[in-house]
Amino acid sequence: MTNAHLRNTLPAHQIYFSIMARQKGIIKLKGKIGDLSFYKTKDGYLAREKGGIDKERMKNDPAFQRTRENGAEFGRAGKAGRLLRTSVRPLLLKAADGRVASRMTREMVKVVKSDTANDRGERTVSDGDIELLKGFEFNQNGKLNATMYAPFTVAIDRAAGEATVNIPSFIPQNTFAAPGGASHMRLVAATSKVDFAEETFNLNTDESSEIAIGPQTEAAITLTATVPSGGKEPIFLLFGVEFLQEVNGTMYPLKNGAFNALALVEIDNTIPGPL
Repeated sequence: MTNAHLRNTLPAHQIYFSIMARQKGIIKLKGKIGDLSFYKTKDGYLAREKGGIDKERMKNDPAFQRTRENGAEFGRAGKAGRLLRTSVRPLLLKAADGRVASRMTREMVKVVKSDTANDRGERTVSDGDIELLKGFEFNQNGKLNATMYAPFTVAIDRAAGEATVNIPSFIPQNTFAAPGGASHMRLVAATSKVDFAEETFNLNTDESSEIAIGPQTEAAITLTATVPSGGKEPIFLLFGVEFLQEVNGTMYPLKNGAFNALALVEIDNTIPGPL
């Protein structure tokens, strides 16, 4: 199959990848040779062929109708993912991996495709099943389900305007898989109410005090994050663990948060009665 044929059959966001190849062998190239560009990425050394489709043809040629539809929906998914990440940015500064943007966009595409109210090419996140995002891990290097080995319960009360995470009594060193060097930890919960249509959001957080990672028994903890009551916008509840190291009485983030866990543990997308 030729590159030209691939460009005519693949979605817009996949065209780039159809003409990209991985460099193998002892000698790795960087720079340009003719229509080929050689460069280094996180995935290793790659090569890409110069090419593309005429802009006007892409916009008007019936042959690219599916490409335009896929591109439009992919763009909406990317925009929605960016808004959600922006809404919880203070938490992501402490717990996120380098691929969180692409991973979230991939999940948002699934949300867009779940929209049964609009035609293909017009589907949106707002009309899709946003609850498909439940369980999303913001840091693949420190997943919550591989960091915390104890049950916890969550609840979102839209009418009361609050969300809670309840952690029963626990022994820190038995309950959490702390990375080497961590002496303490902190539990955090956050709610973000996001209006994808208007591109607005409201973030509220709550966190525990520093907890020594030892054999002591800690009392049950309830984290409560408020959220504006009413409205039909989805409410996202996040729960995470931040690891710290105590040095001379001062708490420092451990390895810039590389192993901190943060997950989307609950979503309330219930549309209330007439407002």
